[in-house]
Order: sequence, then structure tokens, then C-alpha cells
Amino acid sequence: MKHTDIADVIGSQELVGKEITVCGWVRTSRNSKSVAFIELNDGTSLKNIQIVVEKGDGDYKEPRVGMSLKVCGKAAAGRSNTVEINALPEGITVLGDAPTDYPLQKKGHSLEFLRTIPHLRGRTNTFNAVWRVRSVLAAAIHEYFQSHHFVYVNTPLITGSDCEGAGEMFQVTTIGYNTEYKSEEEYNANDFFGRRAGLSVSGQLEGEMAAMAMGKIYTFGPSFRAENSNTPKHLAEFWHVEPEVAFMELDDVIALAEDMLKFVIGKLLDTCPDEIAFFDAHFEKGLKARLEELISHEFGRVTYTEAIELLKKSGEDFVYPVEWGCDLQTEHERYLSEKVFKKAVFVTDYPKEIKSFYMKQNPDGKTVAAVDLLVPGVGEIIGGSEREYDLEKLLSAMKERNMNLDLYSDYIDLRKFGSVPHGGFGLGFERLIMYTTGMANIRDVILFPRTVGSIR
Repeated sequence: MKHTDIADVIGSQELVGKEITVCGWVRTSRNSKSVAFIELNDGTSLKNIQIVVEKGDGDYKEPRVGMSLKVCGKAAAGRSNTVEINALPEGITVLGDAPTDYPLQKKGHSLEFLRTIPHLRGRTNTFNAVWRVRSVLAAAIHEYFQSHHFVYVNTPLITGSDCEGAGEMFQVTTIGYNTEYKSEEEYNANDFFGRRAGLSVSGQLEGEMAAMAMGKIYTFGPSFRAENSNTPKHLAEFWHVEPEVAFMELDDVIALAEDMLKFVIGKLLDTCPDEIAFFDAHFEKGLKARLEELISHEFGRVTYTEAIELLKKSGEDFVYPVEWGCDLQTEHERYLSEKVFKKAVFVTDYPKEIKSFYMKQNPDGKTVAAVDLLVPGVGEIIGGSEREYDLEKLLSAMKERNMNLDLYSDYIDLRKFGSVPHGGFGLGFERLIMYTTGMANIRDVILFPRTVGSIR
């Protein structure tokens, strides 16, 4: 139906005096003897538009919260340089009713409650703002890479190999539960692909293959981890941004990550001032200043070995003990970024035993050219490395982990024909949204969160 987006009306003084039609859902409704006020929102703006209803002698029936309306009226100047709409009762059409058990009748619902109604929570200010930030960040990521000669590629979601080598993959099968087969090998041989298949944990391996032809590529899509982690920062299905670049070493990976992150956050601050102000007021005081501070200074940098020494000398009573060779936990990552550096910090050169097989081995024989970006409030937000492009070293790392080389034949083959230094990183998109909004739980920055024991 023909109507104007509320976002195009609410701040457009040139529309004052003109007849206009808007549609939306009722956020609030107030009724008095001669005048009624309706706050309407159609999702295009964090702000509602006020409908002022001159009741007169018309038959006015007060709309309930949650109803959808079509309103035809005249645009008028409102408070704080906004535009409202003056309408008569006959100019209001109910498109969809909402009974009295509509779950969002009252304000102040907890985030935990709103997770039980994911199909409706987008109608609250909080999730209106979250989804808009998510959209703007996604567009900014594409804009950054497209303007730097990167090619956007779509890597497969169904794969026969585990990128991380950790075995935390969801199995893909058309057979399902079946007792007819005598072995796993026989089961897999009779399945759709003739071998075991799973949902991809990362598009990196295929991304590297594309980079060996196109030079600079990036992927942006869902990844899946069958990880039994019921924490505020883990999902079974999440979105991944993964650039891969030929002729790139570790220092180049770090420079790319910093430049990209500063660009997309700067774009967010410019595009979503209302949303950032909302999160600053209701979820994290000082959020706007923190984001502005982030993009105005160079990020810190420390080696893993130096970081371990800083943690051991901190005097903090960490839940997880700190020793060289341990994997840094969120409490360690946040201490480094929040207490030591007080800004985003790159940690480099991790022990090879706690990192993936594809990372370039350093000359010391103990560490790899890996990097994680730690940010205050979240911890790790980016993980990357220079990739191992030496065939013999790659094979050695895979054999040490008892990996099935047959499953990685294409990846191995890539090292035989014009292999070059190359690198890249993975950015957890939901964690970026958490960082830029102050939302504390990853379940609140994705439309329908998939976690262990929970799917709807």
C-alpha cells in the first residue's frame, strides 16, 4: 500500500502542512476528552511518530498497544524540531488487531523475557536499535572491502573437512538414526555425499584457495560450531567476516584488521547517532566516548609471552591459572585490554600447540605467527594469522595432530603450485555488535539465537 516511511517524515520540516500516510504498530496510546495521542513506529526509525487525533464528534475507538494502523492526516510541526501528524478518526484504519494478551503491553521487560518472544522483541526500542546497528555494520564491512579491491566470495556451508581440526561440527546427513549399518564407514558411504559431511565452522580454507587466484577476497556468512558452551559470548550459529589476502604477512594482517575495524565503527557513529545515544543511556554509560576513543588512537600490541608475564605479575586472583602455554580466557583478555592497555590490543605469537594447524610456524619452533585482537568489555573479537605456505611444514603440523590428510587434499595441493605468503583473520560479527552496543549477551544481537539445548 502507498505510504511514507516514518524515518522520512519525523525530521522533515518541508512536509509540514502536507497530506501524508504512514503505517506502523502502536507503541503507546493516550486518550482524553477531545484529543488522543498515538505513538506509532514502523521499524524504519528508532523514534516514534506522534499521531494527534482530533476526536470531534467522530466515532473514535482507542487502539491497543501492538495494533497495526494506517494513518492518513496532515503533517504538523512537533516538539524538538520533529514532525507529527494531525488526523481525524476516519483517517485511521486498523490493519491488524492485537488482543489484551499482547506480550509487550507494558514497558521494562527484561532481556531474558524478551528472548522467549524473539518473533516480537524487534518491536521494542532495544531491539529496534540492535537490528539497525547490525544492518549498518554489515553494510560498512562490505563497503570497506569493496573499496579496497577485495572480491566477495561465498564459501560452502556444507563441507567434508573441519577448518579448525577440533571436531566440533554439526553432522549433515539424509539418513538419520539407523541401526542397519555395521560401521560408521558403511553409514557414511551410503549417505548423500558418500562420505561424512558437516556444517562449516569457517570459510577460511576455501577462502585461501580463492585468494590464491583473486589476490584479495573476503567472506561474510554464517558459521556453525557444535560446541557445548552455554556462555554469554557463544552461539552454535553465528556470522563470520573472513578476509584472506595473498602476499600478506603478520604485520599486514594486523594493519588490515585495525584499519577495517576503525572504518566500520566510524561509519556506525556517523550513521546511527540516535541508536548509539540510546545504548549509551540505557546499557553502557560512556559507550559513545569509548568508541570514539578506539578509532582515534593506534591499537596496542604485545606478544603472548609478554602478556603472560603481565598477567602473572598482575596480582589478580584469576579463576583460570596463568602459565606459558595456556589458552587465554576471557578474564585474561579483558584484564589486558581494560586494565593494562586500556584500549584495543593485539596479542601475537602464540604457542603452536594451542593454535590451528594452518598457522605459520615461527623460527623459534615454539610459536606461530598468530594474532588475536582484544577489546575492552568483550575480550577477543578478531583472530587471525599468517598462514603456513611451506608444504613440508604444513604437512608436519597436520601429522602431529593426526589429521586425515585425504580430507584436505585440495588445501595441501594449493602449496604445490605457486605458493605465496598469505594471511587473514576472522571477525565474529556478533561480538562486534556486542562491543559497539554494550549488549552483554550474544543472544541479544542476533535475530534468532541458536545455543546448546535451545532452538525455535
